[in-house]
Amino acid sequence: MEQLLKQFSQTPILVVGDLMLDHYLWGDATRISPEAPVPVVAQYRDSYTAGGAANVAMNLAALGAPVELFGWCGQDTAGDQLASVLAGQGITFSPDWQAEGVPTIQKTRVMVRQQQLCRIDREAHRDQYAFDTDACLKALESKMAAAKAIIISDYAKGVVTEKLVSRLLELRESTGCLIALDPKPKRKLDAKGVDLMTPNRDESLQMAGVNADPHDPFPEAEVCQGIWEQYAPRHLVVTLGADGMLVCDEGKVAHRIPTVAREVFDVSGAGDTVIATLTLALAAGAEIEEAAHLANAAAGLAIGKLGTATVTPQEILDYVQQA
Repeated sequence: MEQLLKQFSQTPILVVGDLMLDHYLWGDATRISPEAPVPVVAQYRDSYTAGGAANVAMNLAALGAPVELFGWCGQDTAGDQLASVLAGQGITFSPDWQAEGVPTIQKTRVMVRQQQLCRIDREAHRDQYAFDTDACLKALESKMAAAKAIIISDYAKGVVTEKLVSRLLELRESTGCLIALDPKPKRKLDAKGVDLMTPNRDESLQMAGVNADPHDPFPEAEVCQGIWEQYAPRHLVVTLGADGMLVCDEGKVAHRIPTVAREVFDVSGAGDTVIATLTLALAAGAEIEEAAHLANAAAGLAIGKLGTATVTPQEILDYVQQA
């Protein structure tokens, strides 16, 4: 594992998808408002980090990979804050992706005594404008030859389109670039044949067209077969939260990996940690089972931290050695 982690710094990755700014409002609540039965939060600080596809890029950078990010945010205060966060982590992000008239998606989490009290989302309806898919593809095409993989991080906000996915899969044949997709099944994209797909429990059920009661055992065989028949991913990894991960091969369950999380503080961004670590490990030469064990350890570390979090190679090594 140590040798694999050392390879990460020589494994450039591209990320494309929906960008967001995560804002944390930290405070304390010691009384109830006289105006309504709600707590009064006395704010004492704010913090900002990257969300959505930008969080995938943050995870890759923390693991030591050279990263370039593609997607749009606004020419606004939140967009400037996001660009600053990315620059601080050494992530390449062109100013061209800050577009006029495209408000930056911002998610504000109100945190009281290490607990999330509520979340406030600020975003315009995506039907009001369209992203320039051709411009995004042109930029990606110029970088693919030097990259080892592309991660498509779809949060169903408009950046990821069927045209974009289809063209990247075509370009894979000439560049050898691994294509990974974190899907949003409510948008029926034709993404057949990607190298890696990482749905969570609910997403995998939707993708497979399977109805299951949350209290029943997860229908793993039916889900793996259903997703294979529709999407035929080279590697399918289903994340199951406290139940760990399933690694599927050609519609069959190949490996079951139990969770390694010791204490859960916040699951925000855990899926981003998984696809970032899995993709980077595969691109660096790991086999899928080794990559999945590594991603499982990284996710266990991430959810043990408060807020949208990343992990480092040294943290993973220390974590695995103590397990």
